[in-house]
Amino acid sequence: MGITADKKVTDITLSDLKKLIRETILETIDPDYRLELRDEATEALRESFEQKARGEGISLEEAQDRLGLK
Repeated sequence: MGITADKKVTDITLSDLKKLIRETILETIDPDYRLELRDEATEALRESFEQKARGEGISLEEAQDRLGLK
C-alpha cells in the first residue's frame, strides 16, 4: 500500500487513505483477515471435504452427542 506508520494523513493519497480505511474495517470485522492456514489445516479440510463427498463422516447432531454438547 505504500503507507508507513510515520506518515501523516496529509502525506498520503486519497486512494491510499481509502485502502487504509478498507483494510482497517476488514481487520475489525474479521480478526483472521489476511491470515493463512497452515499446510496441516488445509490438508485436514481437504480430507474432510473428500470424506463428505464419499458419504463418510457423522452428522452434526452425532458429533454434538459424542462431545456432550447437547
